[in-house]
Amino acid sequence: MDVEEFRVRGKEMVEYICEYLGNIESNRVTSNVEPGYLRPLLPAEAPMKPESWDDIMKDVDSKIMPGITHWQHPRFHAYFPSGNSYPSILGDMLSDAIGCIGFSWAASPACTELETVVLDWFAKAMDLPEEFLSETEESKGGGVIQSSASECILVTMLAARNQAIRILKEQDPGTEDSAFLPRLVAYCSTESHSCVEKAAMISLVKLRVLEPDDKCSLRGETLEAALKKDVAEGLVPFFVSTTLGSTGCCSFDNLEEIGPVCKQYPNLWLHVDGAYAGSSFICPELRHLMAGIDHADSFNTNTNKWLLVNFDCSCLWVKDRVKLTSALVVDPLYLQHANSGESIDYRHWGVPLSRRFRALKLWFVIRSYGISGLQNYIRNHIKLAKRFEALMRKDTRFDVVNDVRVGLVCFRLKGSDTLNQELLANINASGKLHMIPSRVKEQYIIRFCVVREHATEEDIDYAFDVIEEHSTEVLLAHFDKPQTPEIIVKSPKTPPPLSKRLSRRLSFTRSVSRDTYRRSLSRSSLHDGATPIMVVDDDPEGDIIEEDVFCNSR
Repeated sequence: MDVEEFRVRGKEMVEYICEYLGNIESNRVTSNVEPGYLRPLLPAEAPMKPESWDDIMKDVDSKIMPGITHWQHPRFHAYFPSGNSYPSILGDMLSDAIGCIGFSWAASPACTELETVVLDWFAKAMDLPEEFLSETEESKGGGVIQSSASECILVTMLAARNQAIRILKEQDPGTEDSAFLPRLVAYCSTESHSCVEKAAMISLVKLRVLEPDDKCSLRGETLEAALKKDVAEGLVPFFVSTTLGSTGCCSFDNLEEIGPVCKQYPNLWLHVDGAYAGSSFICPELRHLMAGIDHADSFNTNTNKWLLVNFDCSCLWVKDRVKLTSALVVDPLYLQHANSGESIDYRHWGVPLSRRFRALKLWFVIRSYGISGLQNYIRNHIKLAKRFEALMRKDTRFDVVNDVRVGLVCFRLKGSDTLNQELLANINASGKLHMIPSRVKEQYIIRFCVVREHATEEDIDYAFDVIEEHSTEVLLAHFDKPQTPEIIVKSPKTPPPLSKRLSRRLSFTRSVSRDTYRRSLSRSSLHDGATPIMVVDDDPEGDIIEEDVFCNSR
């Protein structure tokens, strides 16, 4: 493809994108293909000769699009928002065209310096403590863009581990670094994301998973008791990972209590994961949710979740960048440059050497919307979540099981987990909505998240009507006669029952034997929002999994 054809095809692609996003409602929100659908549709080997662009785009329409889940669809309410906006798309286009690999200031000065400036902008917009900024010569802190919250937590844990080993090494210089690892302990709540568990596995350290309170919030006294117990046993606490807006139910850990506890241990690193809810702190009325952030050593939030920036763009701030870079610096001669002493080289701030010009799309979004426009976007989502919560609370068949503070509502039908699994499976099978479950307070619940940029009250009312209709059908299927007057038939059509395998897939559950389930309860596995939830299947002919292979679900 030469420049002239690219000029034509580029315009066609922009038009294709506009048509796709402008008419996305005409698609079913989720695909209905089966696993492995694509391989028979594509050749077994790559083409030896060039193919025409027209043929490639025909295959996009006929083979790729049927297997797409439309995350920008107004009926998509699963997971968390997947950031997307036209300014962000244009930023990625320009970044791809520039094609720089911004591992150092010398590799592309603007790539480095824009990232530094725009991360300071964002930190100020959220009113983060000044120690997280890098705008003055005296600043020790600063921000960096990582690929995901998982990477943010991994690199901060590695930095904390490096700090702990260095101090232990001073006390016992003759011991190898690896010999200290069995003594190191990291801490988090059962509501933390599974990436904390993965980071601990990679770091080869113990992870202590603590029970939160009845609102799923980790409290200071719980952490303090665990720290004292481990210290008494000769272990070394080195890292605490807290969450503001958990994956399971959007709970908030109590930083005002946890922070002072951590300060009692001078080398204990406190990290705050605000992957979803963190972006909302640009709204002054929501900043009480991050009270105690001044105690944190690091903080991350994903603009590619709730700030209209396309994946990937996870922002991490640290109060002491030297503590971070000292754990990750590798400086071969061919990467050194004359300005390294007076500039930031972001290759030392993370795992990858190669880095894309991601700051460009964040810069485009902030300038195109302005902070006020982004505040309006977030406030609209919260208002709509409150509307959905109010509708749920008016229907006595439902329970709302989380404290709705931002854009996520967790609910369930009053009754058994099986009833709610069937409800979610039937809704997802219909293609009218898409939601996922979680497990909160040992109950199977359904998560409803407001995700669309321009979501409306009509979208919320439609979603509630679909849920209400399917709830009535599920209840009627379970009870020959309505048990309560609230059960009213809204549809004369009851859908045919789903197969057990399809029901499990659409309710995001996996059948296991009772023994396997019992063994899983003793493990410290955390949420990730994607791994199926284990359920007991006592049917001897059921499709169950006997092996205990579930490390990321509870």
